[in-house]
Amino acid sequence: MARQVIYTFKGKTKTIAFSYDIHHDLYEAAAEAEGIDLTNFLAMEQQIAMTSKKGAKAEKDYRKTEFARFGFSSIKFVRDDDEQS
Repeated sequence: MARQVIYTFKGKTKTIAFSYDIHHDLYEAAAEAEGIDLTNFLAMEQQIAMTSKKGAKAEKDYRKTEFARFGFSSIKFVRDDDEQS
């Protein structure tokens, strides 16, 4: 079964197809669907990963904050129970 990502961007909810062959994670897939260039974001995220003592938490906080700044309020995989609603 193909994976799908559901996200809300600037108040509009959208669903897109997702494949790990194409994207590293669901955030990158949603950003690409909206035409957002993540070059600077990914470079900063890598620097945070290398320098932060908090490790994954610092990366997660940065990702959450930046994607909210881009206009995303929710990004998640579609689950079987989501599709039935």
